[in-house]
Amino acid sequence: MSTFAASHLSPSYPDRAAWGTAPKLRAWQQEAFDLYFHREPRDFLTVATPGAGKTTYALRIASELLARGAIRAVTIVTPTEHLKRQWADAAGRVGISIDPEFKNSQGTTSRDYTGVAVTYAQVAMHPALHRARTEARKTLVIFDELHHAGDAKSWGDGVREAFEPATRRLGLTGTPFRSDDNPIPFVTYAEDGDGGQRSVSDYSYGYGPALADGVVRPVIFLAYAGEMKWRTRAGDEIAATLGTPLTKDQLSQAWRAALDPKGDWIRQVLSAADRRLTEVRRGVPDAGGLVIASDHEAARAYARHLRAITGEGATIVLSDDPGASKKIKHFTASGDRWLVAVRMVSEGVDIPRLCVGVYATSISTPLFFAQAVGRFVRARKRGETASVFLPSVPTLMGLAGEMEAERDHVLGKRQQDDGLDDSLLEQAQRKKDNPDVLGDELPFETVEASATFDRVLFDGGEFGTAAAPGSPEEEDFIGLPGLLEPDQVAHILRKRQADQQAARRRKVGTPEAEPVRSPHEELAELRKELNGLVGAWNHRTGQPHGVIHSDLRRACGGPLLAQATAEQVRERIETIRKWATQRSR
Repeated sequence: MSTFAASHLSPSYPDRAAWGTAPKLRAWQQEAFDLYFHREPRDFLTVATPGAGKTTYALRIASELLARGAIRAVTIVTPTEHLKRQWADAAGRVGISIDPEFKNSQGTTSRDYTGVAVTYAQVAMHPALHRARTEARKTLVIFDELHHAGDAKSWGDGVREAFEPATRRLGLTGTPFRSDDNPIPFVTYAEDGDGGQRSVSDYSYGYGPALADGVVRPVIFLAYAGEMKWRTRAGDEIAATLGTPLTKDQLSQAWRAALDPKGDWIRQVLSAADRRLTEVRRGVPDAGGLVIASDHEAARAYARHLRAITGEGATIVLSDDPGASKKIKHFTASGDRWLVAVRMVSEGVDIPRLCVGVYATSISTPLFFAQAVGRFVRARKRGETASVFLPSVPTLMGLAGEMEAERDHVLGKRQQDDGLDDSLLEQAQRKKDNPDVLGDELPFETVEASATFDRVLFDGGEFGTAAAPGSPEEEDFIGLPGLLEPDQVAHILRKRQADQQAARRRKVGTPEAEPVRSPHEELAELRKELNGLVGAWNHRTGQPHGVIHSDLRRACGGPLLAQATAEQVRERIETIRKWATQRSR
């Protein structure tokens, strides 16, 4: 008998009675659970939007397989150390004992445990060890955020070697896509008819359906522009306005200036976010906020700003902090206002009371953005809303406007450059004391960085116009109630937009005539018109807003809506009107 088997002669397996402590499955969880046991597969990939409840669903499958005797052990593979403990805690609540402290150097674990939780990096360091453990007993392997298994060729090879003998493999992910050609182990790929191979899930539950079911919160994005000025190494002073058309280099440096803790932009945005948190707490008393920072130095500086704004200290979680898990756990159970983290809280970490976020990082890949926003969408009761503050950057605006878009991992096709910093999440987990590199690596000094409220994005629509921080126009949106259903959010946003436009017409003394519009205002009106038509098409066809926008881009060409010219938006408006006319015939 192997030492691995000998160490587990009498593990404690859960039976169905243990389910009494587990929450009742949601409709999608039950549907996916039933499909799994109808097929009895060796491999099963479940794609569910962040915040939908993948952990509960996976542990119910594990409990059932253990009760049936189909497996004798469970191995859970996660992206981070903190998630190992989070999974072990959740498993313990349903009667499955998981060791989150297992080290490769041990080789075995206590026979009190039914299994272990390990990281992808840990498996890649010693795949033969994990293969031996997997071969010793009939094992279910649960891959949390399975796309990470393709983070590096060595990781993918290690995961394949370690878990190829597994009796069952259950893959979970909220973001089943990557921006490279590294295949994800144990995932099926099928020809997509366009020269590539697309990942295929066995069950999928996107943000749109989850929002309709009340499983996730609606997300209100509050975008801030502003005037930036910086000094180059040569001593030249350069100015640019964030939120206006800029070259890639100008945008990268203006964005960097905005996030600079020494500038006023981030202080003003943090102040606005804290005012929003105060409003949300009127309906959600324990609501908390999270600032996702670019590096350790910025995180500490942001925490100092928050102390000056609120009079309270903020919890700081850094990627190399051995006490990070304890800090996150304490913040989760407390009523503290703010948590500041360097990226590592962007994925998987479950803090249901997070309702307000500040996206203060330069990472702009769809993968990171989706996971970051996923920290705020977990619903506890109907009516809770999430608010995310972010720079008015075209890439981020596009991602915010296409929250419902469903993506897959595609092999064999060059991926579009979706952002200024195309780092993957595994790079985000390591210690990084230097600011993110944006554009040229030439150091520069921020001279001035002031914020301007730009607009609100919700459900594919854009609301509001440029306004100074603390202005009545900004407060109209910051003061939205914290408890609203999605349709109520849209109704109030439209009403406040109309009220502001009426007030501006009265101010210029021409209540009967529209004032002359600037190019910025004209483009905003065109975007609003297009988003209204997309919303109507969504109600008519059931297609998600993001899919409709993607179809329009394919039909008309051009970039994401946030980057499109007025003429390109007009063309899309005419196209969707033609679709509506043709469908009516």
